[in-house]
Amino acid sequence: MLQKSTIQFLKQLRKNNNKPWFDTHRSEYESARADYAAFIQKVIDAHGKKDPSIKHLVAKDCMFRINRDVRFSKDKSPYKTNFGASINQGGKQAVHSAGYYFHCEPGSSFSGGGIWMPPADVLRNIRQEIDYSLNDFTKILQTRSFKSIYGGLDADKEYKLSRVPKGYEADNPAAEYLRFKSYIASVAISDEDLTSPALLKKILKSFEALQPLIQFLNQAEPGSQG
Repeated sequence: MLQKSTIQFLKQLRKNNNKPWFDTHRSEYESARADYAAFIQKVIDAHGKKDPSIKHLVAKDCMFRINRDVRFSKDKSPYKTNFGASINQGGKQAVHSAGYYFHCEPGSSFSGGGIWMPPADVLRNIRQEIDYSLNDFTKILQTRSFKSIYGGLDADKEYKLSRVPKGYEADNPAAEYLRFKSYIASVAISDEDLTSPALLKKILKSFEALQPLIQFLNQAEPGSQG
């Protein structure tokens, strides 16, 4: 579980998203970040026993910076109001690999993962893998654990094409899944869950349900084996 002080810091940061306030409360930030990092390491160590591809990871190499990149944003708030960690085989830098994610933000926390907006070559290989192995892919999405936790893939319109991509026929049996541009799934985490002793178990259960999808997506990576 996370400390209540960690959640409180993020709530206060949302109300005071400016550098003077942050500098004054830097020690609280460092304590909150350390608390989140310690929890992420527990997740890595525990789930790494089931998914060896992540067992070597260190929490700090999976966590994102609190500073926002405001160069191309109308919102010039300097800080993110969340802690996030991308747990995949190469850490947060391996943006082209599928992995797990835990987003801690009061009122908007979630657990899940997959692969978000991969580059064209990776996306092409994933679609090809789905086309070749549709039965295997659908079995993963229809498992009891995946359906009960996630319901299905995130089908938000920003993650899907309006039509089947070039190179595939409209009546392809895999057409629905070939339209996706991102293959992700998530489940909401309540604020009460964040500070509950059951948080670790809840995150691990969500990652375990997601693991077959992660493995499927990563085997489609260019140059991957298997």
